[in-house]
Amino acid sequence: MNATPDSNPLPTAEPRQNSSRLRVLVVNGHPRGGSLSEALAEAYMAGAAEAGAEVRRLRVADMRFEPNVLTPSPLDQMTEPSIEDAMNLVAWADHLVFVFPTWWGTMPALLKGFLDRVLMPGFAFEDRDDGEGWYKLLTGKSAHLLTTMDTPPFVYKWIYGAPGLNGLARATLGFCGIAPVRRSIFGPVKDSDPRLREGWLAEARAAGQALRGGVLHPSERFIGRVFSWIAALRLQFYPMVWGAYGLGAAAALYPSGNFAAAPFWLGLACLFALEAATVFVNELVDWESDRRNTHAGPFTGGSRVLVEGRLNRTQMKVGVGAALLVAAGFALILPGASTAALVLLALLAVLAIGYTAPPLKLCWRSLGEFDVAATHSVLVVLFGYALQGGSLVQLLPWALGVPLFFSVLPSITLSGIPDHDADRAAGKRTLAVLLGPAPAVRLAQGATAAAALAALGFQFLGPFTDVFRWFGLFAVPHAAFLIVQLERYLDSRRAPGRIDGLMALSLLYIVWFVLVPLWRLTHAIS
Repeated sequence: MNATPDSNPLPTAEPRQNSSRLRVLVVNGHPRGGSLSEALAEAYMAGAAEAGAEVRRLRVADMRFEPNVLTPSPLDQMTEPSIEDAMNLVAWADHLVFVFPTWWGTMPALLKGFLDRVLMPGFAFEDRDDGEGWYKLLTGKSAHLLTTMDTPPFVYKWIYGAPGLNGLARATLGFCGIAPVRRSIFGPVKDSDPRLREGWLAEARAAGQALRGGVLHPSERFIGRVFSWIAALRLQFYPMVWGAYGLGAAAALYPSGNFAAAPFWLGLACLFALEAATVFVNELVDWESDRRNTHAGPFTGGSRVLVEGRLNRTQMKVGVGAALLVAAGFALILPGASTAALVLLALLAVLAIGYTAPPLKLCWRSLGEFDVAATHSVLVVLFGYALQGGSLVQLLPWALGVPLFFSVLPSITLSGIPDHDADRAAGKRTLAVLLGPAPAVRLAQGATAAAALAALGFQFLGPFTDVFRWFGLFAVPHAAFLIVQLERYLDSRRAPGRIDGLMALSLLYIVWFVLVPLWRLTHAIS
């Protein structure tokens, strides 16, 4: 029964929706027979069967097993036949139903022992050797908790905080990837009469019958799909583009201050749609690398919506087409856009989509890092500048864009470190793959220093000293700290893995190259 992340099929984030094939396991956790919990379990099973589900039952009280983990690891303890049978049933089920009384705020000791012995490492979860958390091996299953109690339900939920249900739903089932976990509370039992109990049984039966339409309600499926698209957008990276674009627009207003609102907002909408199309294309083209990636995080490894089955390839292709159509539509109605602005927008589109899309596939040819640095700095600054009527022969937008280019390069180069093994296995040649992780970190250090030196040069030399004033006070300490932290990372000789702290530090470094000149420009304009 023991499984590993490599031997398991890729999990899907959404529970099975075809109720005619839905497999339901009802676990009665009451230690005594003839209880209200048993009646509720029977009622739920009857309703689920009426809904067309395949239903099986497990009475924990009928099992013969040691409820305590007596060895340092649960895997070292003998696995009784009844525990093996229970694990087979849990593996079989799509939807798990736990029915039990709440005693002293939580489940009976027998049910707790059942969970301790069944949800073992290698079956329900798997610790990662790299210390980056754990694998949730029961992802794709859902659950429903039906509990009885003598405490008034509103007291249990709102005064006590539902400790037993929260622990089971979040820290136990959720830890293993089971979601969503529904809850039904029946009580107070000691003051109930036969009529009230009949109502509870009808409620449990109705909960089983509700599986006819699938585990998720239509509204939940809709909300889940919306959040999947939001995840696919990877909105955490958009502010880089917006900041550079706003910086270019502000530079065009210096010192005139004549702001053209319509071109600005339509141009921003074009950039948003292009960014969306870019990340959607990345999901499609980088699927093999993302599938292999065991170090995915908030900054690397894609959004995982395709890998986890939350969206499919057809939907993602539709998303790409829709985003490109929106970008083109906004571009067509840009009022008074100069030829230079439209050429820049077209160049941005080609380079953004070509980051992963064939035939360019720049990130597969060791050019992706430079592509991202350019499209998130110089080119966007120039686009914002041109849309506000600025001439590209002017030095100011270039002076703003060049240091920004070098400030973006460290983060996008470092993002290849966690992805190194997966990218290399998939044939993707990022700079981290081409040069190796350590030389890529050295490149990030050099780019960090180059960004600070370039901005300092403009602060003390040339005609824009006022625009870059105070820059060194903010960015230089950050640059020094980032370089030192990268040196410590190299000294640690760690294998490629998640470097979320370094990624956040390198992304925050970019902020100074936008905020400081933007603050100075808006101060001069006002």
